[in-house]
Amino acid sequence: MSVDQRSRVAGPRPVVCVVDEARRDLRVARDVLAGRFTHNSVTLTLGTAPNWLDGGLDGDVEWRTEWLKANEGLDLAHAYAVTRGDEYLRAWERLVASYTSQVPVGHDRSEVSARRMLNWLYAWQRFRDAGATVDPHLVSTMVARLRLDADHLTAHLTPARNHRTLELYALLLVALALDDRGRATRTLDFVGQNAERDVLPDGVHCERSSDYHMIVFRSFVGAIANARQAHLAVPAGLFERTDLACDVALHLQRPDGLTPALSDGDVEDYRPLLARASSVLGRADLSWAASGGAAGTPPARRNATFPIGGYAMLRSGWGDGTRPYGDEYWGVFDCGPLGEGGHGHYDHLAVELWGGGHPLVLDAGRFTYADDENGWRRWFKGTAAHNTVCVDGRDQTPFRPGKPKGPTSTARLAHVLSDGGVDAVVGATSSPCYDAIHTRTVALVNGERWVVHDRLRGESTHEYVARWHLAPEAEGTVDVACRRDDHVVEAAGVRLTVPGTCVDVTIEEGWISPTYGVKQRAPVVAVRAIGRDTDLVTRIEAVR
Repeated sequence: MSVDQRSRVAGPRPVVCVVDEARRDLRVARDVLAGRFTHNSVTLTLGTAPNWLDGGLDGDVEWRTEWLKANEGLDLAHAYAVTRGDEYLRAWERLVASYTSQVPVGHDRSEVSARRMLNWLYAWQRFRDAGATVDPHLVSTMVARLRLDADHLTAHLTPARNHRTLELYALLLVALALDDRGRATRTLDFVGQNAERDVLPDGVHCERSSDYHMIVFRSFVGAIANARQAHLAVPAGLFERTDLACDVALHLQRPDGLTPALSDGDVEDYRPLLARASSVLGRADLSWAASGGAAGTPPARRNATFPIGGYAMLRSGWGDGTRPYGDEYWGVFDCGPLGEGGHGHYDHLAVELWGGGHPLVLDAGRFTYADDENGWRRWFKGTAAHNTVCVDGRDQTPFRPGKPKGPTSTARLAHVLSDGGVDAVVGATSSPCYDAIHTRTVALVNGERWVVHDRLRGESTHEYVARWHLAPEAEGTVDVACRRDDHVVEAAGVRLTVPGTCVDVTIEEGWISPTYGVKQRAPVVAVRAIGRDTDLVTRIEAVR
């Protein structure tokens, strides 16, 4: 059937797309026309009607997982809207048709199916909004497949955490799109129960990963927005826990507007989500953060602690004084339990610090889930890859690629102080791998420098190494000097000063991974001391 012969047919009802600003890459769309797909920095040529059952990258489960989510449909729809090129519509139709003809219902993991279901809906909607007429036979096929997928997914929901949230959200949107209000109402109640279970009473998601917190938060905001559009009652627990999760999302945002990758996840721009949440929840402080201070009202608190989830954030301001928003000092301190599931890194008492428009020390990120012979999963998850203290070269918790088995390190927020121009938080951690107890004080002094005091007390002699992971732009710029009794390290945008003659300061090779599959060289400042009881002090500040 030619495009001219097609008649416009009724398809899924409109839903609120909470990622509408994403996936608008013309380059990706052009690659799909040539049968090329790129995920995790790897490009494969699989054809315009690919083999969905056997295609992908051998041995790389993550590449295939991302490919099966069908993200490219949104890029194709955007390309159609911009160019009016019918080839982009036909390419999407071939992808959907080839998938439905090849892949049995239930073949993919539940969370992968859920993401594909959402992306099919979003892409169809974007094509429709651009005036495209999708092949009516394909619309019928897609709707029928979505119904079957929804039935199977309902019977095979992941028991808990972020995958379950995503799956329930997909079921909600499919039900709304296909006008099944009974299923939509039931699913919305399940979403509310999931929110009450997974969002801790202080607002932190139970997996204690910043990126997964935001991904789950996005689904909750979308559930509320879609329920209201469909005139469904929003469960009170869903609204309450989403509002609490907002506080965490707000204070997690760095001065550059991005959200850091703590434990597994990527550095992401969630400002569009904060803007949507501001509208959905009626919170002008979220609009302020989403706009970098151009709209809304400044948040009431500069500093925030979440003692159950185990995060503390210190900030010099919100750009509402004499200093621009992007130049404020900001830091996050990880001082709580490992998260549920397998996303937690061995990073107790680690920090990420910013100031003066620069990253000062960064969390290294995740890079990969693959526990291969190169050991990258182990390196990025390990204690030495974080801005904390490593004892005797050991991880705080014995390494496993996923969820730990056996005893783990523990941490707690011990004290919070704000007095006389000093904002400080104190945390303590212990490990089953050694006898030393680590207590760390992180202080923001006069809103213009960080001072970190590491107090280490052991029953025997240990090697203590405090590591500070600099940003990739510091590569090749590091200078180490001794000035009186201080060790001074200067690099692009940052200065670290370590007082004391009983420590050794060296530069090690390191890596920063801002997104999955990408790692960038970045120097690491290693402050080393040997003893039973040791105190390490590091001053960290921005330099122009």
